Amino acid sequence: MPTVSVGRDRLFEALGRTYTQEEFEELCFKFGIELDDVTTEKAIIRKEKNLGEEEGSEDEEVIYKIEVPANRYDLLCLEGLAQALRIFNGLDPIPTYKVAGINKESFLEMHVKSETSRIRPYVVCAVLRDVTFDEARYNSFIDLQDRLHQNICRRRTLVAIGTHDLDTIEGPFTYEALPPSEINFVPLKQTRKFAANELMEFYQSDQKLKKFLHIIEGSPVFPVIYDQNRTVLSLPPIINGAHSAITLKTKNVFIECTATDLTKANIVLNTMVTMFSVYCKEKFQVEPVKVIYPDGKSYSCPDLSVYHMDVPLSYITRIVGVSLPEKEVASLLYRMQLEAKLSISGDETVNFTVSVPPTRSDILHPCDVAEDVAIAYGYNEVPKTKPSSLKPCSLNQLSDLIRMEIAMVGFTEVLTWILCSYKENFTMLNRKDDKATAVINGNPRSADFEVVRTSLMPGILKTVAHNKDHPKPIKIFEVGDVVLLDESKDVGATNRRHIAALYCGANSGFELIHGLVDRIMEVTGTPFVSPGDDVGYYIKSADEPEFLPGRQASIIYKGKQIGTFGIVHPEVLQNFDIPDPCSFVELNMEIFL
Repeated sequence: MPTVSVGRDRLFEALGRTYTQEEFEELCFKFGIELDDVTTEKAIIRKEKNLGEEEGSEDEEVIYKIEVPANRYDLLCLEGLAQALRIFNGLDPIPTYKVAGINKESFLEMHVKSETSRIRPYVVCAVLRDVTFDEARYNSFIDLQDRLHQNICRRRTLVAIGTHDLDTIEGPFTYEALPPSEINFVPLKQTRKFAANELMEFYQSDQKLKKFLHIIEGSPVFPVIYDQNRTVLSLPPIINGAHSAITLKTKNVFIECTATDLTKANIVLNTMVTMFSVYCKEKFQVEPVKVIYPDGKSYSCPDLSVYHMDVPLSYITRIVGVSLPEKEVASLLYRMQLEAKLSISGDETVNFTVSVPPTRSDILHPCDVAEDVAIAYGYNEVPKTKPSSLKPCSLNQLSDLIRMEIAMVGFTEVLTWILCSYKENFTMLNRKDDKATAVINGNPRSADFEVVRTSLMPGILKTVAHNKDHPKPIKIFEVGDVVLLDESKDVGATNRRHIAALYCGANSGFELIHGLVDRIMEVTGTPFVSPGDDVGYYIKSADEPEFLPGRQASIIYKGKQIGTFGIVHPEVLQNFDIPDPCSFVELNMEIFL
């Protein structure tokens, strides 16, 4: 979930009143967002530099860090957040966004060259006329671009936003793709010209921009936008040109979004112009730009038209779980920026025609409309009921039974991340990746979340490693899912419920783990049998790399290996920085169902 940092005093000014922290938290809860943290600018800087905490002075600006839904792009800036909350509180009407009517001669044009199809084929544009910036508005404008780049733009791979001072450039504009050596310009915050290929080397040491270089670095052509005088506006998705940089004095802003996904490009453009058209001389009005493609097709953007959706009242009340009158549903939707008109169909079904504004790109289905009704009504106001058709899941029932039994034996339950690093899942356990077991994350947030775990062992060992000072022995267990690649599934992977337990003390405690295995089998009604007997389970010598050779065993049930237990290998303990001997067991619970 993205987090938006806004100045408390400026936010309260926009909302038209001040709140205590408790009052604001309550407002956030009602609206479906959350006040995540209260801090100051200096505290944020100190945290980023890993400096210690320092008492703040009274004159420091208080910063509210607010967690918003990932699909509510309109809430990623103070302007959108304040507008949504004011409408929710009944202080403002829903704004009507409109595209300015201009004659053909005044229409700005963006001509797209055919070569762009080789690297970044789409572009959408718009103009904000007669904007009034101050320092806070300007910073919010830049921050919204950054947040969109990190969110819907997927770190600029899908969409890259360029903003320019229109008074410093001349249309028509051209969107081209040229060899890097042919593109020369002065980039933002620089004073000399660079060829595009030189920029790739220059920005290798730039902490912010180097992570975007890979998007175009290996391509024979780079995307570039020129104005009529061959002035470079931007080299998307890397950097804008210094010539057209916007400042506090900028009055007319030209916005271009280049993309590999046209739908997301339009959402990003709409978000930018709707949020900041509030500062235009003509409030909520945006000037269009005509985009002309090589095949002669053209269209004007942005598209700020209202989308209409028919939603039955019965569908809304069924989803929410409360019988609501028509007028109340319409009023609740209005608080969420959705206008709803009542209509009766031929079979006397009560329907709403819901008007979805360009700011609400998250409304894709009637269930989204029902969700907004539930938010505005208040989740706490919905009566709690238990569906008569609800039946307990047999796997969860078994999990609860096993949890209770292991806890009564004296083990403490832990809950660890289902994601781990590649190294923890393989190398640190002395395992090799066979490329057919683990689900690898394509775009991990950090090195700690590269792989979906194939075993509960890394998480449990990390728990012990972080509690080395805890009195010995440590006896912990976990009941949770692992994920394995599975081509027979439509998603390419399948979940498996596992149980794992670990003993760590002055000695290995192998006999205690063995006894725990016997107890689990007894609870599940599985007898110990001779090898080859399919009625129950038996154990046999194993050779798993994470365990000590000769001190490990496989658990065989109905001819299949369902788990392994043994003394953890000293190298594995060393990899996790655990100084004491440990014994560990892990088995697949689903085999008992």
